[in-house]
This record gives sequence, structure tokens and C-alpha cells, in this order.
Amino acid sequence: MAAGQATPPTRRVRVRVTGRVQGVGFRVATVEEAARLGLAGWVANQPDGAVALEAHGAAAAVSALVVWCGHGPPHAEVAAVEVVEVVEVVEVVDLPVAAGAAGFVIRRGGRP
Repeated sequence: MAAGQATPPTRRVRVRVTGRVQGVGFRVATVEEAARLGLAGWVANQPDGAVALEAHGAAAAVSALVVWCGHGPPHAEVAAVEVVEVVEVVEVVDLPVAAGAAGFVIRRGGRP
């Protein structure tokens, strides 16, 4: 970023999507959409049939992913999308991302 330019605002959210969202490629499509938007985070199936995810990145990109979750991939039937803003007080440390590392991943085991 050039000197004098402000860093774009970032946003972190936890999202819970209900409806027919398991067995329709929702997690894989979420990873693809998040990567397209340049986001980091995770997505996981939940034992109750929902899909949960956490996304972090540029505020506009996170908002776009939340909107996308409202319909998901073609075979999904989204009933509801619940969004919780995650506010954390952390020390910011620049850690390099290894070449080829995924910024958004599927979590196994249904843990949020």
C-alpha cells in the first residue's frame, strides 16, 4: 500500500446458514467464493444440518460473502442466515502465508 493511503477496514464474522445446505456442495462453493473475494477463514457442517463459517478480510468482501450465503450454490435451499460480528482485541502480527497455502478451509467434525 502506498504511503498516505489508509488501510481498508476489515471485518470478521461468524455465520450460520440453515436450510438444505449439506450435501449440496455448500462448503466447497464457500471456499471458492471466499478465495475469489480474498478472505481467510473456515467453513464446517454442523450436526444439526446447518453450515457454520467464520470469515475475515476486507469489510466489503466479507459483506459480499454474507450476501452470497443467502443463496449459496445452485442446489442449496437457504432458509436463514445468522451473522454475528466477531470483535477481538489482539496484537496484530504480520505472518507470511506460505506459498500455496489455503486462506479459507473446510473444517471437519462440525466444530465452530
